[in-house]
Amino acid sequence: MGDITTQSLKLESKLITSQITSKSKGILSGNKVAKRVFQKIDEKIVYEENINDGEELDNNTIVANITGNENTILAAERTALNFLQRMSGVATLTKSYVDIAKNISITDTRKTIPGWRNLDKYAVRCGGGYNHRRNLGDGVLIKDNHIAAAKNQGLTLQDIISRAKRNSPHTIKVEIEVDNFELLEKALETDVDIIMLDNMSDDHIIKSIKKINGSKIIEVSGNIDKNRLKVLDDISGIDIVSIGKLTHSANALDISLNFI
Repeated sequence: MGDITTQSLKLESKLITSQITSKSKGILSGNKVAKRVFQKIDEKIVYEENINDGEELDNNTIVANITGNENTILAAERTALNFLQRMSGVATLTKSYVDIAKNISITDTRKTIPGWRNLDKYAVRCGGGYNHRRNLGDGVLIKDNHIAAAKNQGLTLQDIISRAKRNSPHTIKVEIEVDNFELLEKALETDVDIIMLDNMSDDHIIKSIKKINGSKIIEVSGNIDKNRLKVLDDISGIDIVSIGKLTHSANALDISLNFI
């Protein structure tokens, strides 16, 4: 149906200039996406980026200058701002976690918006974080349901890891999620590459690290807020902390468009 509000006003086609500005501090992400939105509506629109993705925003930072038909700018405004606000919110939240972590790498998780996963993943990188997996083909991650399904067919954990190694390219790492010491002990008997300590207490994480004793890459995940991250960052032996809320709980950054 298009933008019925602008259509109903029946405004004359007039060339105007507008600006996208930030109204709060944060990290920019999505400027090129916003540009694409405007030029998808009207290829004649001139969109000049004033700041690059990944750079800091302050109050009233000019993100972009846009020149074109005011009707098409109005029609594209909301969608473009939705991308900018969402992606910059993810980048800003990610940066706040990255700034805390001095000794470990911060990654996202699979908890992204369906259909827009790549944009969420890109926004995390703009904030200085890393991507856990871009998609299910990026790495083998054996979770509780994989173990349960294989167990129903009489397979042991060693069988599962061996099959994963044998049937994956040699460049792919195999990771297993563990949430208790019994499963951890069994995982340590295999040649799995990465062990994810999922939803463990800090005390159990410390004990698990001692058991692993540097033999595997260690990832920690589950219920990670900033206060807990400060504690984890001081625990020697953790390589990666994956945080779902980077993409599933980020607040939109306040960014607006105004005619000048």
